[in-house]
Amino acid sequence: MARSSVSSPVRRFRFSAFVPVLVAFAYSPPAVAAANVENGKYILTAAGCVGCHTTKANKQKARLLSGGRALKTPFGVYYSPNITPDPEHGLGNWTEADFLEALRNGKSPTGDHYLPVFPYTSYTQMTDDDMRDLWAYMKTRPPISDANIPHAAPFIFRMRFTLGPWKMLNFKPGAFVPDPERDAEWNRGAYLVKALGHCGECHTPRNFMGGLKSDLYHAGAKQGPEGEVVPNITMDADTGIGKWTTDDLDTLLTIRMLPDGDFAGSGMAEVIENTAKLTPEDRKAIISYIRSVPAIKNKVK
Repeated sequence: MARSSVSSPVRRFRFSAFVPVLVAFAYSPPAVAAANVENGKYILTAAGCVGCHTTKANKQKARLLSGGRALKTPFGVYYSPNITPDPEHGLGNWTEADFLEALRNGKSPTGDHYLPVFPYTSYTQMTDDDMRDLWAYMKTRPPISDANIPHAAPFIFRMRFTLGPWKMLNFKPGAFVPDPERDAEWNRGAYLVKALGHCGECHTPRNFMGGLKSDLYHAGAKQGPEGEVVPNITMDADTGIGKWTTDDLDTLLTIRMLPDGDFAGSGMAEVIENTAKLTPEDRKAIISYIRSVPAIKNKVK
């Protein structure tokens, strides 16, 4: 007798039950690698988190990341928050997803926009892996119950709802994309400078809204985090560092010494505490990128 062209109900059931298994297998999300705590510690150093989130007094007491550091801007004085795992005043109740959202998109766990004194405009370029590693390391730090200090800025510069339009004009979220026309060393340096080191946040002047002036990238600013003048670090020979050698730059990033024998101070001294702890290869990569930034004549007074 000829076999029926219609499959039996049992056969149809077996096949239909197997399909979701195939689909689930085909579309299973890739496994997320376990966080590398040691790399997270290195990222914390490269990103300068301790410098902004620790007062000088607390740094001497090893009460790191407990917040309270005053950051002076043309819009007022802002105080860095406690980012230890303390559940009341710090990040103790945060999830990894909350942390990545803060760095990538500048938003709090409740969905509020962060003020751009927090340089998420640069940290957004971090890789997911580096963000996760940083979070894993930060969770190992001891919780410190220091309360956060209210910002000393006019009300208009503390309003969060205005930051949505601000972000549309001044913020481009997304991870760093390597330049295929450049070598691995240059791309590593660009990542360290633009994402982790967030050098442009201090060395680039800002517009009236507080956004970075991209046409003056690294050309210096009149007011840094402590109210100091921040120098031009483009390759302009007259107003920048165009006459500096590779060795000059490495000496600065290692022991703070300038080509004239003087030593960098103020906020840059704290930056160099971190760059001195980077691998020689990473400092070399930073220098490779810095030397490639176009020269801009801009004397900062």
